[in-house]
Amino acid sequence: MDVLTLSRLQFAFTIAFHYIYPPLSIGLGLLLVGMEAAYLRTRRPLYRQMTKFWVKVFALTFALGVATGIVMEFEFGTNWATFSRYVGDVFGSALAAEGVFAFFLESGFLALLLFGWDRVGPKLHFFSTVMVALGSMFSAVWIVVANSWMQTPAGFHVVGEGLQARAEITDFWAMVFNPSSMDRLSHVLLGCWQAGAFLVLSVSAYYLLQGRHQAFAKASMKIALSLALVASMLQLVTGHRSAVIVSRHQPAKLAAFEAHYPASAPGALHLFGWVDEGAQRVHGPKVPGLLSWLVRGDAQQPVAGLEAYPQADWPPVQISFQCFHAMVAIGLGLIALSLAGVWHWWRGTLWTTRWLLWLFVFSVLGPQLANQLGWFAAEVGRQPWIVYGLLRTSESLSRTVTAHMVWASLIMFTFIYLLLFALFLFLLDQKIRQGPDEEEPADLYRRHAHAAGS
Repeated sequence: MDVLTLSRLQFAFTIAFHYIYPPLSIGLGLLLVGMEAAYLRTRRPLYRQMTKFWVKVFALTFALGVATGIVMEFEFGTNWATFSRYVGDVFGSALAAEGVFAFFLESGFLALLLFGWDRVGPKLHFFSTVMVALGSMFSAVWIVVANSWMQTPAGFHVVGEGLQARAEITDFWAMVFNPSSMDRLSHVLLGCWQAGAFLVLSVSAYYLLQGRHQAFAKASMKIALSLALVASMLQLVTGHRSAVIVSRHQPAKLAAFEAHYPASAPGALHLFGWVDEGAQRVHGPKVPGLLSWLVRGDAQQPVAGLEAYPQADWPPVQISFQCFHAMVAIGLGLIALSLAGVWHWWRGTLWTTRWLLWLFVFSVLGPQLANQLGWFAAEVGRQPWIVYGLLRTSESLSRTVTAHMVWASLIMFTFIYLLLFALFLFLLDQKIRQGPDEEEPADLYRRHAHAAGS
């Protein structure tokens, strides 16, 4: 493989592995706020026990997220020096804001969240929980802003020519609120909330099936199921809005998502299928006119297809189509599972419906797969551009990096990341098997009295 393909593969691998952990920490952060708020409101020791258990899992995901995220910043300089020179002014401001407003906020209060139990008052500890949760979300804000600018650049001008060309910010807030940033941010955050919620649902369902920690599992499941339902339903709204934005600003990407080839014709929505790129058709069921209705409000309105653009500007159609449709299918499945859980909760049969509990045990994989597929669809669908309409991916490489260098680092990263992933699964399994800390009744009474006095 050439150095371009290898560099893209390396970055895709490192960021995909990294993206396992931030969604979990962002989703768990919000749930921790809800759990500790329930403790302050009710003074029930169960909610304190619940918060302490999930804080440990949060800390594990946070540590892995930090460790795996640093690598990508080095890759910008090693593999993508031309790109870094071009976007340095934009990315520098966004990454600096992420460090100041997100990472320091999150890490600064994390020690208090982890070790502040019985050392500070309940209200101050709750404040630290809120700050850590906000810090994790602010991190997503600035990363999504930077990536959204690459999708729909705004608030800048280009200075210089050729290899010396670079984008400089002319309007910081126009850069931040570029056409796709807020819709993409809401879609990403909801995906993170789903990741955290379904992790809690998975572990809680496992405890119920094993007949362990019943009160803990039921209380955790109620909180997580509420968030899972809200986040899953709202994904329909944000997903639709994101598709409309793509149709306006990245029409070739939308055409690739649906393998829509005619230059100007009403667009069908495919339920699933296989793209025959040679014949320029999809083998699979479709709903005629539905794509036009969703993005134009009229089933007869034409949608620009791939033939409206030079073939050199077409994204990889098969990969874009499959990733997009798999993401949508998983999202709909998570909605159905959340609704089924709420229905059985309302009927009082959630805790005893074993087939549903088993589905919840494995549902933790759903948001992870959907998040990864959504990222693949967004990034592959942007090709051949790394900054849409301005800088091609093939023009963004470092000039001195060779294929042998990238191969060596890719093999090293793969080995190290496999070890990290094995360590993560081992530690997570240990924490789940150990379960929440069982506190002595006298200890619970003393802490309950201390909380009431505060």
